[in-house]
Amino acid sequence: MHHDRILVINPNSSRRVTQGIDTALDAMRVHSPFPIEVMDIPEAPAGIALQSDADTTAPLVQAAIRAHKAAAYGIACFSDPGVTGARENTPTTPIRGIGESAILQAMTRGDRFGIIALSHKSILRQRRLVRTMGLCERYAGSYPIETTAEGATDSLLLERMLDAATHLCKMGADTLIMGCAGMAHFQQNLEHQTNHPVIEPTRAAVALLIGDLLLSK
Repeated sequence: MHHDRILVINPNSSRRVTQGIDTALDAMRVHSPFPIEVMDIPEAPAGIALQSDADTTAPLVQAAIRAHKAAAYGIACFSDPGVTGARENTPTTPIRGIGESAILQAMTRGDRFGIIALSHKSILRQRRLVRTMGLCERYAGSYPIETTAEGATDSLLLERMLDAATHLCKMGADTLIMGCAGMAHFQQNLEHQTNHPVIEPTRAAVALLIGDLLLSK
């Protein structure tokens, strides 16, 4: 085990989603000065569809951080479950949620951002996150593709992703954020088709964590 590693925690129990996250990070591993590893939480729900799912998962995320030593942690769910509490428990350890990280990255690439959401229920949580961050004026909106985190790993959903991206561009989004870690495999296609920057949230979080660790040395 590398204690200087960046550990990305998928806070659901879907191995399919975890594998998708792991594959999406391969390109970053080539350049990262720190090992990047991915794990899931077997006792967690298979997906986080509701706020109650995120609330249930938060203590599991914090327990995983306590049990698995690393130099920095990324929480690979757009709801960022457990992140605030984990930061309180380990204030000198970089801990980033992919939702917050993606939004921060999106604001460096354009004026207004839009989020491709898994579902209408996901949009409610995204609005709360944007409001909490004080960024409502830079939020063009969210648009759902009506699937699950595991369903988002299916390449057959490309047309739905493109439809959502097109709607968000019409709503005024300069930058597009994929609102689930399972969507990572669509990034290049969406950028090519829309000619807009597309932010993959787990990569955004890991890039920030690499910076956190380098700045702490």
